[in-house]
Amino acid sequence: MSGVGWKIVILAIVGAIGPALAWDGGDVRVRNCNWCHGTGGQGYTVAPRLAGQRSQYIESQIRSFREHTRDNPFSKQYMWGAVAALAPKDARDLASYFASLPPRPANDGDTNLAARGRTIYLEGIPEANVASCYACHGPNAEGVREIPRLAGLSYGYLKTRLEQWGQGYHSGMGTPMPVVARSLGPSEVESLASYLSFVR
Repeated sequence: MSGVGWKIVILAIVGAIGPALAWDGGDVRVRNCNWCHGTGGQGYTVAPRLAGQRSQYIESQIRSFREHTRDNPFSKQYMWGAVAALAPKDARDLASYFASLPPRPANDGDTNLAARGRTIYLEGIPEANVASCYACHGPNAEGVREIPRLAGLSYGYLKTRLEQWGQGYHSGMGTPMPVVARSLGPSEVESLASYLSFVR
């Protein structure tokens, strides 16, 4: 390959991975995120893991925090202020950085409930008119575009979010989750959260 050809290839590679490299974890904004979302974006019980999350979803949630449409108590207390001064380009770069990190499953659910949770995830609850989760979130809970990855999120975080949606809180405009969550009983919430915590 000619020298010009190699330069084009190198420029293409740098252009594709530049945002992730620029946000290598040394940036103060990444460090600020890691205070709550864990080293390498792996999350804690109350703050979700961002590693491997869909970049479009992260961007959409940053917009929801900024516009105050994600209105659960933790969002109001922490995230509304955290993103208030975040420029759109910074939001995109942060989203690309966290999406590029390899996710690890939390593995903190109840193993005895995981099988029931898997059935709910894949088949829904027909008698309650609840569609399968995989119809939107993918067969392996990997998410699609602005629909989040659920695989490997912590049991506590997932349980809390499902409960909050059931109470009428929102995560953005037009999301069906409050309607879906109101149809889930406590045991079904616990089963789903348990199953998803183990998915890789």
